[in-house]
Amino acid sequence: MVTNDRLEEKYCPVKRFTHILGGKWKLPIINSIRKHEPVRFGKLHQLTNGISRKVLSSQLKELEQDGLIVRNQFLEVPPRVEYSLTPPTKKLCPVFNAIEEWTTEIV
Repeated sequence: MVTNDRLEEKYCPVKRFTHILGGKWKLPIINSIRKHEPVRFGKLHQLTNGISRKVLSSQLKELEQDGLIVRNQFLEVPPRVEYSLTPPTKKLCPVFNAIEEWTTEIV
């Protein structure tokens, strides 16, 4: 059975966006990857101020499962993993640019 919340999410782009990218860390993580891609886990942890390594790892897994980022693991010693945005997520870059511009105007 489909609930009203599910129907509203299906037909309301803002609700769908919030469902996919909601929470405290997903947008800051995507923004950090956007600015520095490809980026390794340690660098991403430094760039995402205030996030624990455990939460970052969890959020990256969710973003990867949702098809928003790509995790590229290299067969090297020591192991190397880099994260980058998927093409659909790269379409958000103009939104991030607009947010940056807007926030500098209001301060």
